[in-house]
Amino acid sequence: MATIDTHMAERRHLSDRRSVSKSKQMNAVDWIAMVLLIVGGLNWGLVGLFNFDLVATLFGQMSALSRIVYVAVGLSALYSIYTSSKMARRHS
Repeated sequence: MATIDTHMAERRHLSDRRSVSKSKQMNAVDWIAMVLLIVGGLNWGLVGLFNFDLVATLFGQMSALSRIVYVAVGLSALYSIYTSSKMARRHS
């Protein structure tokens, strides 16, 4: 009889496990933000190590396109701060 109760308890919490696993999946905005943060991090690494700005080299020194890339990287950082604080609240 104890095994039946354990089995029922496991089934009851199965939906809870499913909802947690779905919340861990990244959506399109999360992926875009992550890619932009990687681009920004690599660009700053190149600037720091070799004084080489890859974004400026590809799109022009402070051209409209390079400024858009810089703004997009900054916005993705703000989005990541928001999502990480939301995740921290959820786990505490």
